[in-house]
Amino acid sequence: MGRKGSEKFSFKKRSKSAIYALSGLKTLFLEEHNSRIHVVITILVIAAGILLDISLTEWLVVSLLVGLVFGLEIMNSAIENLCDYISPQWHEAIKKIKDLAAAAVFVASVISVICGAIIFLPKLYLLFIAL
Repeated sequence: MGRKGSEKFSFKKRSKSAIYALSGLKTLFLEEHNSRIHVVITILVIAAGILLDISLTEWLVVSLLVGLVFGLEIMNSAIENLCDYISPQWHEAIKKIKDLAAAAVFVASVISVICGAIIFLPKLYLLFIAL
C-alpha cells in the first residue's frame, strides 16, 4: 500500500470517517456547555430569518457564520481537551494556548452578532414602524 494518499477510495472507510465526526458532534453537545448556547442562538436566528423573510444572500451569510462559530467551537474544544491531556496541572503556556483558542470563538461570535444586527435590525425596524 505505501503512503496514505495512494490508498484506493473506500466507501467503508469514508462512512467510518463520518461516524467518527458524528461521535465528535455528540461529544461536543454532551460535554461543552457553550455549544448548547450556540444551538439555542442558532434556532432563534433561523426562526427570525424565517419570520422576517431574509434574502437568499442573507441566508448564505447566516449559514456561513453559524458554521464558522460551530467549527471554531469544535476546534477550541479539541485544543482544550488536548491541553488538559498533555498537562493536567496548571501551566502558563497551556493557559495561553486555551485563551487563544477561546478568543477565536469569541471573535467569530462578535462578528456574527454584528452581521446579524446588520441583517435583522433594519427588518425589525420596518416591522415595528408598520405596527
